[in-house]
Amino acid sequence: MDQFEIHTERLILKSITPAIIHEFFETKSKEEIINYFGFDEIGFDHYKNMHEKGMETHRLSLFLFLLIDKQTNLSIGECGFHTWNRSHNRAEVFYNMRNEAFKQKGLMKEALKEVLDYGFIELKLHRIEALIDANNTPSLKLLQHYGFTKEGTMREDYVVNGKNEDSDCYSLLKWEWEK
Repeated sequence: MDQFEIHTERLILKSITPAIIHEFFETKSKEEIINYFGFDEIGFDHYKNMHEKGMETHRLSLFLFLLIDKQTNLSIGECGFHTWNRSHNRAEVFYNMRNEAFKQKGLMKEALKEVLDYGFIELKLHRIEALIDANNTPSLKLLQHYGFTKEGTMREDYVVNGKNEDSDCYSLLKWEWEK
């Protein structure tokens, strides 16, 4: 799958696959990688770890978009799917805005619409899941905006700063998205 872009009013979404991540770490310098992806040392280390330890199995993969601000041409975050299970046509959506200056401006809402469309249409997903902290009000509002349904709470399933925390599980099915 070659790299491509989706344009919205304020963003450019650049597709990133495991193959693209591997290519960058095999052919580019650390500085080039940091500049392209727009992340800090922690982000670099995270992606380097993914490159070295693997991101895919015979049925699980990931697919994400870098979010590029059209005004500044800077990478400001990412949005996409991890734990993409091709056998069962489902994936967990994730999103991250790296800089506080870009939050609360509707940019993730703008990006997520395109990512959900891409997931259901191009990746042929039937189910998209989201796991969030119950206290993450912006994330909750974003999921509710797109019609995600709360399914329950997964107890102590996520480690944050060395502590196990609960996640609320939400899902959106293809037929719900099409309505």
